[in-house]
Formats: sequence, structure tokens, C-alpha cells
Amino acid sequence: MKLQSIRGMNDLLPDQSPTWQYLESVIGDVLARYSYREIRFPILEQTELFKRSIGEVTDIVEKEMYTFEDRNGDSLSLRPEGTASCVRACNQNGLLHNQIQRLWYTGPMFRHERPQKGRLRQFHQVGVEAFGLNGPDIDAELLLITARLWQALNIDQAVTLQVNSLGTSADRKVYRAALVEYLSARHDQLDEDSQRRLHSNPMRILDSKNADTQALLNDAPVLQDYIDSESKAHFNQLRAMLDAADIRYEINPRLVRGLDYYSKTVFEWVTSSLGAQGTVCAGGRYDGLVEQLGGKPCPGVGFAMGMERLVLLLDELGVVPDSVAQTVDLYLVAVGDVGQQALVLGENLRSHCPTQRLQTNCGGGSFKSQMKKADKSGASIALILGEDEAANNKVGVKFLRQDRPQETVDQDQLANLINTLTID
Repeated sequence: MKLQSIRGMNDLLPDQSPTWQYLESVIGDVLARYSYREIRFPILEQTELFKRSIGEVTDIVEKEMYTFEDRNGDSLSLRPEGTASCVRACNQNGLLHNQIQRLWYTGPMFRHERPQKGRLRQFHQVGVEAFGLNGPDIDAELLLITARLWQALNIDQAVTLQVNSLGTSADRKVYRAALVEYLSARHDQLDEDSQRRLHSNPMRILDSKNADTQALLNDAPVLQDYIDSESKAHFNQLRAMLDAADIRYEINPRLVRGLDYYSKTVFEWVTSSLGAQGTVCAGGRYDGLVEQLGGKPCPGVGFAMGMERLVLLLDELGVVPDSVAQTVDLYLVAVGDVGQQALVLGENLRSHCPTQRLQTNCGGGSFKSQMKKADKSGASIALILGEDEAANNKVGVKFLRQDRPQETVDQDQLANLINTLTID
């Protein structure tokens, strides 16, 4: 039997990786400009970590986690999201008590869902977390980071910011009772998914994709009528900061997050360019999570971006720069018995032209076939080293993308020439 990858766990092929590398580079650059530092943690954690943070009655814990017992009988799970792991790592390593941390991470997450476009069983996220700050200014900073990132990626016109406040856990407890009472009286009108969630996670019904359920919610209790004055003031200050920074947003009173630990500010960046999978970035505040996972009280706020969906959006909008796909600038053609000289020449050029990507032809071949390879590689310049050139310490320089005559130069002058050229 021909072995294949696990369903929903896809390969990233060489033709796709330049777009991923471009995206990761832009994200890393933007986060560095805000002085966020990278943290890395394992993909395997104790199952209890996610039960305590995400919530035992959530879809993720009940149905979607990859959980197993190891040889010692310990229950382990592949991480379904990054915030809980980040908090665990910070608690364990003493990074949070009386400290402020601005952190980011990237890597694969795992959920056993039905694979579809933009939603895989192994998917990749970039997460950003800030700890030790109570005020709405850090919430605003995270939204400014994302807005700047969309501008840098040239997708800012294709995404919309939605914000809401969930209040405190006490507020939500009172609201939940009112919502359950309202929906229980209309149980038969709910879709099957919402009926299942009614007593386990009723607030998730608010973001149901079922049109009939959404119509039913028009007259349902509204969370904003139940949140406390401090949460309202926090939200109003956040809105004022976004207004001052000229960040456009919509207030979505039905916006909730699928994880139990969120409080106060929640937000999503959504797009209409990817069909049903329209959320490309989401997050919010989780002030009680650090203490919930065994640390001393410490406020936190963060967000996560789905890399697969962002790549799809970049491709859909056609905004990836043409230069991203180019992986070769110079192609060294080696004709005849010059393999050794070609390798040495290539190494010298890599030392003296560090910004240029050079591919040396290996495996021989005729001049014609090698020139075809040079053209197919996307290189701007073919460097031609034949036996005559090697004997005279020369090299031919053929411009593949410009209407310029071929040149022959001394090998010891080649690096200077290349460094003065604008390579397209």
C-alpha cells in the first residue's frame, strides 16, 4: 500500500513555502517593531492543562483534541491552541509575577475536525500574548499591531475588525441564566447543534451560522445589558483609543469566543474573501487564566492568526510580491570538465555576494540543456563557465531578463560586477 499523509495534515511543498516564508518574515518584522519577544514550547502537554483552561464542556476538549496515554499512563494531548501552553510555560519559568511580558510564538496546532478549505487537523498559528497589564491601552496596542500587519501585507482593505465586551465571569453567569431561560422556551426552534450547546456552552449559540437560529436571537437578552460598569468603562476607553488611532471597527454584540477563559475585550478580524472560513485573526482578554492554571493573579490579553487562512487570503487577493516566488538570482552554468572550478567559484561568490541566491548546476549536461535550466530557475543572470573560460580565469555573464549584451569578465572581478548590478 502506498503510504499517504494523515487526512487533514497536509504537506507544505517547495512551491508553496516562499509565500509562507514571506508571511512569517513580515509578521516577525512587525512584532519586533513593537518589542515582542519569541517564546517556544512543546506541542505535547498534559491533557489537564487544556481541560482547565479551555473548559471541559467545550467542543475542543470534548470532541476535537488528539489525546492519548503514554507508556507511563499519563494523559497527554497535542496542543489545540497556544495560549494555555504559553501561560503554563510562563508560570513554570517564573516569567509573570510582578513582571510585564510581551511575547509571541508560532507553530502547529491540532484539532480533529472535518477538513475543509482553511481548516485542517494540523494547522499553524502565530500567537501574541501580553501579560501584567490591566488597562485598555494594551488591548488597543494588539489591535494596532494587527492593523499595521494588514497594511504591510496589503490586505487591509479586505479585513474588518469586530469587537465586543464579555464583561466578567460573574456577569456572564447571570447573562447565561437569562439566555438559557429564553432559548429553553424556544428549544424546538433551535438547530441541532444549538440544542446540544444549550446547557453546556449556551453563549456559543450566539455565533451560530444557522440563519433560523440567528433570527431567533433577535429578541434574545443582550450581554451588554448585564456587564458591570468597570467592564463598560474599559470597553469605552478601548473604543476611544481605536477612534483616535483611526482604526475602523464594528461592534458585534454577538461576538463570543469558543474558549472559556475570555473576559472583557474580545475581537475578530474577518474577511468576506474566503467564504465560510472568514476569521483570520481572533483574540481577547483573559485576566483570570494565569491564576486558574496555578499562577499568581496576572492579567493577560492576546490573539492568534491562522497561517493557512492568511496564505489563502494573500493568494486570493494576489498581493504576494512577484519577487517572493523567485528563489534563484544567479545560475552558474558549468560546461565540460570544470565541475571543481565551478564549485569553488560558486563558494567565492556566496562569500562576496551574500545577498544573492546562487544555484550551481550539478550533474553535467549540454550547454543548451543547462541554459534551459537557468531560464526555468527564474534566475536573472546565467554565469557561464566552460573549459575555455576556466583556463583563462574568465566567466561569461548572460542577462536572462534584460536586453543587454553578454559580457565576459575576470573571475576576480565578478563579485564586484554582481554587487553593482540591480538584479530583477
